[in-house]
Amino acid sequence: MKDSETRSADIAARALDAHRRWRGKIQSLPKCPVHGIDDFALWYTPGVAAVARAVAETPDEAWTLTGRGDRVAIVSDGSRVLGLGDIGAEAAMPVMEGKALLFKYLGGVDATALCIDAADPGKIVDFVRTITPSFGAVNLEDIATPKCFRVLEALQGTLPIPVWHDDQQGTAAVALAGLLSALDVVGKSLGEVRIALIGIGAANTAVYRLLKAAGADPDLMRVCDSKGLLHANRGDIAGDRNRLREKWAICNETNKDRLPGGISEALDGADVCIAFSRPGPEVIPPDAVSGMAADAILFACANPTPEIWPEVAQAAGARIVATGRSDFPNQVNNALVFPGLFRGILDVRAERITDGTALAAAHALVGRARALGLDGMALLPRLDDMESAAAVAAAAADSAQAEGIARIRRKPEQVWDDTIARIAAVRAVTAAMFGNGDSVTGGAP
Repeated sequence: MKDSETRSADIAARALDAHRRWRGKIQSLPKCPVHGIDDFALWYTPGVAAVARAVAETPDEAWTLTGRGDRVAIVSDGSRVLGLGDIGAEAAMPVMEGKALLFKYLGGVDATALCIDAADPGKIVDFVRTITPSFGAVNLEDIATPKCFRVLEALQGTLPIPVWHDDQQGTAAVALAGLLSALDVVGKSLGEVRIALIGIGAANTAVYRLLKAAGADPDLMRVCDSKGLLHANRGDIAGDRNRLREKWAICNETNKDRLPGGISEALDGADVCIAFSRPGPEVIPPDAVSGMAADAILFACANPTPEIWPEVAQAAGARIVATGRSDFPNQVNNALVFPGLFRGILDVRAERITDGTALAAAHALVGRARALGLDGMALLPRLDDMESAAAVAAAAADSAQAEGIARIRRKPEQVWDDTIARIAAVRAVTAAMFGNGDSVTGGAP
């Protein structure tokens, strides 16, 4: 446990040093050739006027004459950042810039971080609607519950571009992928295992929904929030059921015996624990893990510190442990999903992103993990595995076409090849600029 705490403190110190040196993580570079001043006549005035007129006459031309189709807006009000809570728009910027870096480096997708001072959900919705002409898709990020549900509802299907809340759909897709892989390792079936969900914010609410869509049985689930197990006798939720309607629905679909208690009762006899709650490391007691079933699977995914340290969970009896962090085995992080998924949906100009798309992405990840060789310490591919992003992109594009929500058609193998080429180009440019062996904290920006 001391090793984990020391490593966390060291990473925090190095991260501060690196950010101070480089002052951010994303910059703009030309994507067109400029051989001399004469080229500006094409890229800007006077030639660009003809391009602007073409778009004015046929707005759909913006997708082929500008970079809109390769660009994603990352929108956050900073009201629920990682495990840090409501830290505001300015403090959210380092996280959103990091998100933009992952979009580009892992998926070949251009992304712009837009942290806004707009706490009211209606203002967030209005903001997103006004910026739509500049982007091919929108990624909502780190918005508090239940506000994030209302914002997504208001935007999904009402804009001409897809809107996705990564803390919901992306997290659910990667959690499902990791769970399917873990169940393969221990030889259990999704429809038969007892599942405990610890925390029921944006992440686990979407995990619950996607687990049901994938075949998990709500009768075998127990869900726990900060006040204890959910059930139909929870008067605090029933009294606020209109605002907390997702949570109230879960109260009525799970724990039919109306078992009281908290985390220990939720984990008692459970085959699986998926935790997206508050940072630990003592949120989940070791004794509760000891009460789980044989060959227990535990995902402790709070950021920046898991609900229980992996070594403590394993000592308490968990066979497979995963976290959201890259410095432990079995990273269950939505960065395995969103870069490739957005690449795929942009490539076919999908109108929206559905649960079907998220399921397709999850199964693509599992397929890639199997190809690499599944075991209890390697449930999912590494974040930098290009073929994982390509597999997710191809699956997302294919799913959108199968559902009839794609505006253009592309073969999965074309999307795969294009994704690999885009990611390889980004990494080649990055290596050329900074070198493969340069220290992150060394050198000058």
